[in-house]
Amino acid sequence: MSVLALPLLPLLAAGLLVLLRRRSGLLGPLAVGALLATLALGGWTAAAEPAVRWRWSPAIELGLAVSGFGRVMAVLVPLIAAPIVAYAAVSEEGGRARLLALLLAFVGAMEWLVLATDFLTLLIGWELVGAASWALIAHDWRNPEAPRSATVAFVTTRVGDLGLYAAAGLLFAATGSFAFDGLSLAGRPALDAVAAGVLLAATAKSAQLPFSSWLFAAMAGPTPVSALLHSATLVAAGAYLLIRLAPALASVGWFLPVVAGVGLATALAGGVVATVQPHVKRALAASTSAQYGLMFVAVGTGATAAAGAHLVAHAAFKSLMFLGAGIAMHAVGTGDLAGLRLGRALPRVAALSAVGALALAAVPPLGGAWTKEQIVAAAVHASPWLAAGVFLASFLSAVYAARYQLLAYGPPPARPAGGGEATAQAPHHRPGAVELAGVAALAGTTLLLSALWLPGAGSVVEAVAERTLGEAAAWELGVALALIVAAFALVWGLDRGGRLASLGLPSALHARAADWLGLPLATRLLVVNPVLSLSRALAWGDARVVDAGVRGVAVLAAALSRLFSRRAEWTIDGAVRATALGTLRLAGGSRVADEAAIDGAAVEGSARLTGRAGHASRRLQTGLAHHYYVILAVGLAVMVAVLLLVPALV
Repeated sequence: MSVLALPLLPLLAAGLLVLLRRRSGLLGPLAVGALLATLALGGWTAAAEPAVRWRWSPAIELGLAVSGFGRVMAVLVPLIAAPIVAYAAVSEEGGRARLLALLLAFVGAMEWLVLATDFLTLLIGWELVGAASWALIAHDWRNPEAPRSATVAFVTTRVGDLGLYAAAGLLFAATGSFAFDGLSLAGRPALDAVAAGVLLAATAKSAQLPFSSWLFAAMAGPTPVSALLHSATLVAAGAYLLIRLAPALASVGWFLPVVAGVGLATALAGGVVATVQPHVKRALAASTSAQYGLMFVAVGTGATAAAGAHLVAHAAFKSLMFLGAGIAMHAVGTGDLAGLRLGRALPRVAALSAVGALALAAVPPLGGAWTKEQIVAAAVHASPWLAAGVFLASFLSAVYAARYQLLAYGPPPARPAGGGEATAQAPHHRPGAVELAGVAALAGTTLLLSALWLPGAGSVVEAVAERTLGEAAAWELGVALALIVAAFALVWGLDRGGRLASLGLPSALHARAADWLGLPLATRLLVVNPVLSLSRALAWGDARVVDAGVRGVAVLAAALSRLFSRRAEWTIDGAVRATALGTLRLAGGSRVADEAAIDGAAVEGSARLTGRAGHASRRLQTGLAHHYYVILAVGLAVMVAVLLLVPALV
């Protein structure tokens, strides 16, 4: 069950942070400790390669396994997250417990995603990662812009998520299983549809064209969120999915060329945007899109090992650069690249940031240079046109990396753009020891990846990725180095001319190019607004149609109830009242009859008659003898008369 502990450990730690939210001193150490424990567990499981399966039904199984490139991701995610969370614990003040808990949950969801062995398990992690990213981007919820931007990012990536749902359903319909291993059993055209769904989901998640602009909306989140989101979690999920599934989908003829085409177009467009973008975090966001474009190119040429290696190197130096950008913004209160130049004010941060910028520019012997050379070799082997595009994208990456470093952490310009005398920035906040330690840890990781240039390192990468690397020719490295030198010279010349920030472009053209060439507006008009309008229409229909029917039934039931109640009053209650009235009248008649007939006539009459008889009898008792003789004579006469009359009557 150790494989299950990988996602559960950070998730449980997130819950514990919520319970201990009032113990502010414990939050940071507890969060970092949980990530270090996850890192140790990830290292152990990467060697042991455990797996676990749950049978949901006779046809459906959920599975987690530490295998393939998932072994690298299981270690990479907590390795990058630990210094980022340490930085967040000391740099973010508002809602710190909520932020740290969400970051841990983000890590747990990503661990679940990378360990999934089937589409159903993958979708659970996919949804958790999307929900956590939405909550993190909207962390500053009191600012209305933050929830709005989070919604834009969430809705845009959800469009791609529909592709993954369709792919899962189609695979199950074709093979009766959600397992990744079942892809080899799917026939055509079902496999084409599955490949299209996977490509759509990966393209949206990794901010490839035409979905790239949501990365700018995601910049509304705090700096640690941007660092983690761009390096090892949300954006990395799309590239990871392709690295994991591309070998199984390679039999679909159009799939790999389209992946390479989307990646190259994004690498070039993202490179242009990163070169002209005036905001420090947005410049890095555009470069993220471009770098993942290069990973897509590698996947499209079949070099998934090169793509995976570049994902690892990019995670280290991009998270480093984002934390450096956060320190710069915190120091002077602005994200405008033209207003920074903090090299003399923050020399240690400038030196650490330079490590990341040089890796982004692919300067040897840093690891980013080695992984980019592998992508160049794969492109050269695949197509001259693809190779030319990758060389151009590499030149752009050197330009925007040098421009970023010089504007953010370079010395004051020799010739300020607005004229006048150059002045150094005076930061009102300096990073603490923990913030510097977090940046230094990521810089150290970036430097350690320089070991990729050592002999035998390629074999290690091939063994870990379970894929082979291409052979790089010597001239390719020479061309790459020449392009880097040319890019640095161009940036130096622009800086000397006081045009590095604006590149000398007209303001309208500069603004349009920096804003993803109008993509955000197009995305808002073509995707976000229609989806929100549809949602509002469905809500209206639900309220006015579905709920109206339910409410109508309730009103009808109430009316019928009232009607039946009245009828009941007219019938049953009427019968009851009539019965009661009849009973009362009968009781009254009985009382009258009783008083008049029984009590009056029978009882009282008999009593009165008896009384009168008794009174009359007492009057006979006179004590006079002649009265008694008369009575006796009358009695005898009556008896004789009776005796004489009865026989005659008979």
